[in-house]
Amino acid sequence: MGRCMDCLATEMNEIAFERHGLVQRLLKASVVNPLANYLPPALFRALLRFGKSELAASNWADPGGWRSMVISYDGKPRQIADKILVGAGTIPMALRNRRKLAAKTLAILIDESPSDPVHALCVGAGPGRIIMDAMLQAKREAYATLVDVNTDPFEHGRLQARQEGLDGKVRFIQCDVRDGVGAILDHQPDIVKMVGICEYLLDPEIVEIARAVAAVMPAAAPIVFNSLSDAHGTDRFFRRVFGLHMNHRTPAQLQELMQQAGFDNFDAHPEPLGVYHVIVGRRAAGPTPDPAKGNT
Repeated sequence: MGRCMDCLATEMNEIAFERHGLVQRLLKASVVNPLANYLPPALFRALLRFGKSELAASNWADPGGWRSMVISYDGKPRQIADKILVGAGTIPMALRNRRKLAAKTLAILIDESPSDPVHALCVGAGPGRIIMDAMLQAKREAYATLVDVNTDPFEHGRLQARQEGLDGKVRFIQCDVRDGVGAILDHQPDIVKMVGICEYLLDPEIVEIARAVAAVMPAAAPIVFNSLSDAHGTDRFFRRVFGLHMNHRTPAQLQELMQQAGFDNFDAHPEPLGVYHVIVGRRAAGPTPDPAKGNT
């Protein structure tokens, strides 16, 4: 863990993160966020419909779904309303920062893995943009099993893989890992990625999913996940206008949940806006905790 995190601390200085300037932070805190949070939501929805916002339409159809994530990740929307939301909004900026930070973390973990090739299991993977970024950055050979309960993002992900020269190195599978992820794997995972899903899950769901993947991981294998803070300041706006209900947790709160599932030795790194922390934990030695026996 220490060597990986030392590398990350050094290489974070080379990541082109997005940041708010002092004036922008003051304007958001004193003017923009209060207006967004407390003006009538019907007004915003009407304006977004009039402006043909693709980000809004994606969230209305599937709050927090993969399509809205792709729009925020790409950062190059077509509509004026989306240019404002995606280009200057704290959450979209933080999402792009999280993408860069998580990809760099995973790339370092791939290069440190003793396996050859390295097998990454991605849970709630969507189209798999972050793990593909990591595979392209890593010096070591890797392949990925991308699991999601929804098959809708798979076509987009396969297209991305072909465009990035990763065709044949990523495999998309529809599955709820709690139903027995081991049956779908050709090899135990050397790394597990759970980035972008904990904020949409309840505490027991996080523990169940983490426990399921811990059961197929070797001791000391890393898991990468993220916390979400309400530091973005617009939770009320997203809930009322987009129907987006996210669960905010500190890194310590998420680490406690992961400990219940059999992980320890955590290290957390924030992206510069303070909205997300990318956290690495390690599969603890010994059997996966069994809640039926009270050893959680």
